[in-house]
Amino acid sequence: MRSARKAATALGALAVATVLALTGCAPSTGTAGGSDTKKVTQADIDKAMNTPTTLTFWTWVLDIQNEIDLFEKKYPKIKVNLVNTGGGSTHYPKLRSALKAGKGAPDVAQVEFDYIASFTQTKNLLDLTPYGGKALGADYVDWVWNQVANPAGVWGIPQDSGPLGTLYREDIFKKAGLTGSPKTWDEFAKAAADVKKKTGSYITDLAGNDMFQLISYFWQAGAKPFTYDGKKTVGIDLNSATDQKVVSYWQDLINKDLVATDPDFNNDWYQGLSRGKYATWLVAAWGPVFLQGSAKNTSGKWRAADIPQWNAGDNVSGNWGGSSDAVMSSTKNPIQSYELAKFINHDAQSTLMLANKQFLFPVKKATLADPAFTDQKAPFYGGQQVNKFFAGVSNTVDKKFDWLPFMDYVGSSYTATLGKAIADHGDLKAALATWQQQVVSYAKQQGFTVK
Repeated sequence: MRSARKAATALGALAVATVLALTGCAPSTGTAGGSDTKKVTQADIDKAMNTPTTLTFWTWVLDIQNEIDLFEKKYPKIKVNLVNTGGGSTHYPKLRSALKAGKGAPDVAQVEFDYIASFTQTKNLLDLTPYGGKALGADYVDWVWNQVANPAGVWGIPQDSGPLGTLYREDIFKKAGLTGSPKTWDEFAKAAADVKKKTGSYITDLAGNDMFQLISYFWQAGAKPFTYDGKKTVGIDLNSATDQKVVSYWQDLINKDLVATDPDFNNDWYQGLSRGKYATWLVAAWGPVFLQGSAKNTSGKWRAADIPQWNAGDNVSGNWGGSSDAVMSSTKNPIQSYELAKFINHDAQSTLMLANKQFLFPVKKATLADPAFTDQKAPFYGGQQVNKFFAGVSNTVDKKFDWLPFMDYVGSSYTATLGKAIADHGDLKAALATWQQQVVSYAKQQGFTVK
């Protein structure tokens, strides 16, 4: 997702600094997609993988040539032309243009969870079921698999995700008289007052420019703002009682000047992390590595904990970020393309490399349980096994969360409504209602039936 993309871009600049003893990840589906190809046999696969072929792969994952090298070593007849598209802001427009033109599109492309529906809606993704895709489902975290698969097909192989947790400054909390991270949102609000009064820091930052951060809070609270049947019916419920509860909570903290509302992923925000302006960062599992690269002077002061809960005793998280590798329905080499997407995101050596070298938070169950990933102790976090912690968090994410096939518009509407209200300290509930109204209106204009 967008924030994960921004983090991944920044991680590239911080690569040398962040090769430490910790990993993390850098940022639902429709029913329309590729062909009705009959199930391929092992003989078909063997023949295809021994036929000289060149595939084109579009992604923005840094250094993924390392995983491609493993693939090409296993399948020497297959060559992969890697194109780093630089991130979603250039990746998706370029991909859509090539697909619409009918030429120049890749065989395989990185597609984030929230974008899958937009590409299945235009029938640009190949259903991977006939190639063996459905059989992979049990190997991935359940909720992650639900992001790429539905009863109509399998539309990508999961690559990374972003289960939500809390990174907090233990030293600031101790100065405020707090022991550990607040376990509930009520406790978090009380802690916010103590932190501000006794330390001068804000307990956290709610960035008005980051829709997916707020959506992750909706997800964690149990909201279902979007549904999509894969055809022409969508559900839009951005103004539900649960969503209102979430924004009302943050409204109260904003009105009391207990949280910052700074735009994230810019120089001032980085400086805020380094100087102790924010006592916590409520962030996905890709956050730990990013933080230790961007706030190196705070090493040893941070800890990881669960996201606060709405009800005491609950253990529920949301998700912020995540992507897959999908095969384009226009490919002339579907078997080889599927095998490439599968290898990168399913092969044991490749998935561990993605986790430990490129900081993509794992989605495959075996990688999440691998001691080579979980047992690393991070000095930045006081020796805490942060990977193991977030691996546990991944199992607490709500299993069902959908996206609309026009999330680009949802994002631009957010910026003009709720995002602006957060930045301006305006009326969040009123902005939430306006956001709902605008997205419903747009959906109807595009010919969708809105539930």
